Amino acid sequence: MRIHRLDIEAFGPFATPQHIDFDQLSAQGLFLLNGATGAGKTSILDAICFALYGSVPGARQESKRLRSDHAAPSAEPRVVCEFSARGRRFEVTRSPAWDRPSARGRNGFTTQQAKTLLRERVGGSWEEKSSRNDEVGAELSDVLGMDRDQFTRVVMLPQGDFAAFLRSKASDRLDLLQKLFGTHRFEAVERQLAQQAAVAARAVQENSAELKVLLDKVASESRQLGLHPDGSEDFGPGDFGSGDSRTAGDTADAPAAGQEPEAWLAGVEAQANKEWERRRDEAAEAESMAARLAENFQAAQEKSIRHGRLGAAMQRRVLLELAAPRALENKETLGKHRRAAVLSGQLQAVDSAVRKVQDAAALASNLREKLVSAGMNAEDPAALLEGVKASCAVLEARLPDEQRMDGIAARLAAKRDELAEHQAAAQAAGTALEQLRDDVATVESQIEPLEPLAEQLAELERDAAAAVELVGIVARHSAAADGLDEITSKHLHARSASQDLRQRWLDIRELRLANAAGELAASLENGKPCAVCGSEDHPHPAAAVRSALSLAQEEEEAKERFDVSEEAAGLLAGQVSSAAQVLAGLVAQGGSTDAAEADSKRASAQAAASVARKAAGSLEKLRVEHDALTQRIVRVQEELTGSVSAEAQASSAVLLLQEQYVSLEADLAGLRGGFTSLRERLEALSAERALLQAATDAGQQLEVAGQARDDAVASLGKVLPESGFESAEEARGEILPPADVVGLEKDLADFDAESSRLDELFASEDLVLAAKEASIGEMPLLEAELAEAKLAAAGATDSARAASLQSGLAANSVEAIARCRKEYQDLAAAGMEPRNKARLLADLADTARGSGENSYRMSLNTYVLAARLEQVAIAASERLVAMSDGRYTLQHTDAKAARGAKSGLGLEVVDEWTGQRRDTSTLSGGESFMASLSLALGLADVVQQEAGGVDIETLFVDEGFGSLDEQALEQVMDALEGLRDGGRVVGLVSHVGEMKQRITSQLQVVKGRHGSNVRIAEAVPV
Repeated sequence: MRIHRLDIEAFGPFATPQHIDFDQLSAQGLFLLNGATGAGKTSILDAICFALYGSVPGARQESKRLRSDHAAPSAEPRVVCEFSARGRRFEVTRSPAWDRPSARGRNGFTTQQAKTLLRERVGGSWEEKSSRNDEVGAELSDVLGMDRDQFTRVVMLPQGDFAAFLRSKASDRLDLLQKLFGTHRFEAVERQLAQQAAVAARAVQENSAELKVLLDKVASESRQLGLHPDGSEDFGPGDFGSGDSRTAGDTADAPAAGQEPEAWLAGVEAQANKEWERRRDEAAEAESMAARLAENFQAAQEKSIRHGRLGAAMQRRVLLELAAPRALENKETLGKHRRAAVLSGQLQAVDSAVRKVQDAAALASNLREKLVSAGMNAEDPAALLEGVKASCAVLEARLPDEQRMDGIAARLAAKRDELAEHQAAAQAAGTALEQLRDDVATVESQIEPLEPLAEQLAELERDAAAAVELVGIVARHSAAADGLDEITSKHLHARSASQDLRQRWLDIRELRLANAAGELAASLENGKPCAVCGSEDHPHPAAAVRSALSLAQEEEEAKERFDVSEEAAGLLAGQVSSAAQVLAGLVAQGGSTDAAEADSKRASAQAAASVARKAAGSLEKLRVEHDALTQRIVRVQEELTGSVSAEAQASSAVLLLQEQYVSLEADLAGLRGGFTSLRERLEALSAERALLQAATDAGQQLEVAGQARDDAVASLGKVLPESGFESAEEARGEILPPADVVGLEKDLADFDAESSRLDELFASEDLVLAAKEASIGEMPLLEAELAEAKLAAAGATDSARAASLQSGLAANSVEAIARCRKEYQDLAAAGMEPRNKARLLADLADTARGSGENSYRMSLNTYVLAARLEQVAIAASERLVAMSDGRYTLQHTDAKAARGAKSGLGLEVVDEWTGQRRDTSTLSGGESFMASLSLALGLADVVQQEAGGVDIETLFVDEGFGSLDEQALEQVMDALEGLRDGGRVVGLVSHVGEMKQRITSQLQVVKGRHGSNVRIAEAVPV
């Protein structure tokens, strides 16, 4: 990716349009971006990032503050960036959201939404690709192959961040590396493994629980059988008698400790089978005994019944012989009755005809008296009857009209009641609606002051949490300051002692060098040349003070003491640096705040959060109440509307029914004839018609009854002589009442039936056998003896039934135990694979998350990042070697962290001059800059490879060169110039004077009162 052009207007510190031609700056491959502090060097990098990704790095991401405060009110903020990537050339234009002056807008401004335009150069002309933010973002992300964070780490190298990364802890490096390399998928793998291990563990637990249930079932069945606890011998319910101290609670509940469940199940099953066989034998024996006793009792009972029936039959025969004369007399009386009963029809006909004549005469006389008393002519009731019938016909024809009028009257009353109900309902709904509206207004007045407090709840809780955290930070800051003072004092003492030892070593060394001249002088001889200067004259030879051997030994000892002290001072210096970093971090977090002030802030923040929390709770309840009242208002409003509509309909129906009722009332008033209703007048006429009809019918019946009497008397006179009776009165005397006839016939039938039954009874086998037994003296058992036999048979039957029940229960238990054992074997076999799987998954999950047998406590995510960090260290060392004149390299280390902390992301510097490895925090300022710059460049190379091999042709390196000496700066520049290989362009952001002299191609940012401006300048090399 290469940047060709950047246009900026009303953005950051640039009020007026600015044009930057990067192709012109890139002619030499290396250019300098310089300017005074605050001029806007970093804003140019922000503009590039905003154009490509729609946001700027770090804390400057709020796009509403991107517009220049120096620009004219109507000037639109805009950034245009032309770049090429993957063989294609694009131009992206972006404008952040901003407030444009407007006469009609709120507060005089109108918010303009963010705008984006992406164009591509195709065939020598620009073609628009898209103007939607999401589409442009997706297109650029695909073309660039990096997200914003990767771009700011790869293309724009912020030295301050990598200096902190260089000295940071492994956990801090983890966050940055994970963000750059996107290894969250490995954390997802760790979580997935943990979830799978948990699922497998639950499956094993469920299998174990099911196995435990089966063992409990077997234990329960064994308890019901009364088996021995250890399964060594069996015993039955009788074993728990008064002479045995064991109880049912002593039976087997589960396998004993160390006993295999399979062996325990086999033992319980064997004991259960033995117990079942014992109970089955006892049941068979009891059943046989019960059958014998029951058979004996049945035979004795049948014999007693036979003899009892024989005695009863003998008594019935004696009674039958005594009743024989009475039966003969009854038979003769019934014969006379039957001859007289032949004439009963004629006799009854005569009697009936006489009675009918008498009744008809009395009825006719009575009806004539009623007609006279009613004011009617009793001589010709038939003529009067015809007139009354005609009047009744007219009234009956109009009865439906009167019924319809009555129905209208009932409906009219109902409608009036309904109208009153609807009026009352409408009035009640109106009253309720007014009350509900008043309640809603009251609730809204209570909600209004609570809403601002509730809206601040989240912010106040964050403030309270921050205040609590600040109190802890203040306490830690105080402890860290005390610790820093203590370690600093130790370091100063150690440094002073080391300097003294160094001076001592140097003094001895100087003495040894001086003594070396004396030793050399002792070997000189006149006339022989000096080994140093070649002169044969030796005018003033030096004198030796001590022997060379003793001085060399003393110098070596002094050197060793100095090295030991220097190493101790170095360790203390590292501790001072670490303590200072910790203290600086706590200061940055507010640790220098006064403790009392921090406590006061915490108390006030917690109090404010508590008030807001109570307000939020009250507000939630009031809103629920408000919603309920609103819903009730809707329902009551609907009820009021329905009641008003129903009231109008009922009122209309009342008017219509009242008109119909008045019309029918006027039409029927003449037909009532002084009665209250047609029905009442018709009932009166019906009574007259009935009386006249009865009088007419009574006269006709009297004539018919007289003729029937005469005919019946004549018929009786013809048949009386043939029946053997001289007169009708004699025949009537022999006729018996029906009840007497029935009684006599029944007595005769009972006598004949009893005689037949006795003949059949004495001929039956039971009575014949009983008579034979009585004749030979075989009498039945006495009643007490028979009862005793019955009790013995019943007891034996109960015992047999109880034994059979016990045997059946034992059989069920044996079947249940065998079934549970089979299920246990199948379930245990099925659980083997899940148990192995659970064990494997648990070990794998522990290893992936850095626990268990993972001695390095390195998670899968950390392991992957450690490999990436190792690549970064190798790539960074290639540049650091050049910058440090071959002295330093960076090396990744996975050494175990102290106190069981997680390992894998360690970083240390290797000093090739001494061959020692040391912590990166021991580097000096300039060395730290070179190391962090190398680390940034190495990380950029690795991330570039991870991003799909995107070719980065434009790089920006931001500040930090001021900490380098002349030689180090020369080496760093050589390394940076090496980045230009392959046509890469490097822009250095710096205001170091020497950089301005070395780099001729420059982009200068000049600040002023009305905003900053940019210009491209060529520096004159010295």
